[in-house]
Amino acid sequence: MFTILPIKGYIDQIDGFFCDGIHAGLKPNGNNDLGFIYSDKPCTVGAIFTENRFQAAPLKHFLQYEENFKTNFVLINSKNANALTGRKGIEDINSLFSQLDFGSLKLINPVMSSTGVIGNRLPMEKLVAGAKKFDLTSKNGENLSRAIMTTDAYPKSCMYEVRLENGSSFKIGAVAKGAGMINPNLATMLCFICTDAAAPYDDIKEALKANSETTFNAISVDGDTSTNDTVMVLANGVSGAYDKEAFKEVLRLVMHDMAMLMVADGEGAKKVAAFEVINAVSNEQAMIAAKALSNSLLVKTALFGEDPNFGRIASTIGASRIDCDDEKLVISYNDVVVFNKGEICFDATTEAKAGEVLKKDKYKIICDIGLGDGKFTAYGCDLGYKYVEINADYRS
Repeated sequence: MFTILPIKGYIDQIDGFFCDGIHAGLKPNGNNDLGFIYSDKPCTVGAIFTENRFQAAPLKHFLQYEENFKTNFVLINSKNANALTGRKGIEDINSLFSQLDFGSLKLINPVMSSTGVIGNRLPMEKLVAGAKKFDLTSKNGENLSRAIMTTDAYPKSCMYEVRLENGSSFKIGAVAKGAGMINPNLATMLCFICTDAAAPYDDIKEALKANSETTFNAISVDGDTSTNDTVMVLANGVSGAYDKEAFKEVLRLVMHDMAMLMVADGEGAKKVAAFEVINAVSNEQAMIAAKALSNSLLVKTALFGEDPNFGRIASTIGASRIDCDDEKLVISYNDVVVFNKGEICFDATTEAKAGEVLKKDKYKIICDIGLGDGKFTAYGCDLGYKYVEINADYRS
């Protein structure tokens, strides 16, 4: 048995972890653009990365380490992705780390993570000068959270404490960025999850893989997948506490919290919809249909217009090529049924009720396929004018 309690704050509250963020000159508006996470005890580290075939230099640099390596330092910059920079991009990371000296606090297998514009070399002088200003004993999670933002409207973080039956406890928290280029294929984002749990490497990898399918792999803003997507777990074991099932469950909560914050911040998004596909032939077919709905531009624009157009929902399910039958299909907006096994329920009264659902900030669109017991829920947001405005002007 275990108890999971949400707590307020940032990852700097976790024993043994330190962090901060500063303005190093990458962002022209003076906002923070360079941050770090440091642990006074080397961390077991597990990570999953983008499935985009053009992985950025920081990911390639990470993968040069042996599996199950330990690290005590992560450097994170925004505004520049260090992607499509070839071998020079990796060399720049090595050069940057070779120039950092924090006295008695030695860097062990340092890791870098970057986000921003693709296709530019790192501004090395700015990064080296900025990183040399860091105090590795700082505890300022808010500064870090803002340093990794790109088009994010707000910082993203969460924290939990887990109390085990034997009286021991551990903390786990996350800081993340992500608002655009998000697709159900490991969403475009950076997410750093820190814990003082004594979690072994194999358990971290297993829990990451299992939980990613229903969290980061189940959200969509715009159907794009970037080159830098990273979910990283850093476990320093300082608490000495651990329970495999408790860790897996609280990691799921953390990843779900971060995924929901990202989809809600979908570059101008005002609505978050859960596309709940049930009674499909299999879980796999339910997942295919749910992700198709969360990724459909026509569906997203209908959400933006608060138009309960069930035809777009049905059409998208059919186009996903899963097994389906219109005489078995039931479509509902929350508890408002608009299509019921071949019968159109979309009269003026029902349309008005469904329209009221779509005026809410969050709601479910439930699609009962009626052919089995497979189920999956994907999450998406609306797509409007602001998204076009932000992305037409991204490099400035």
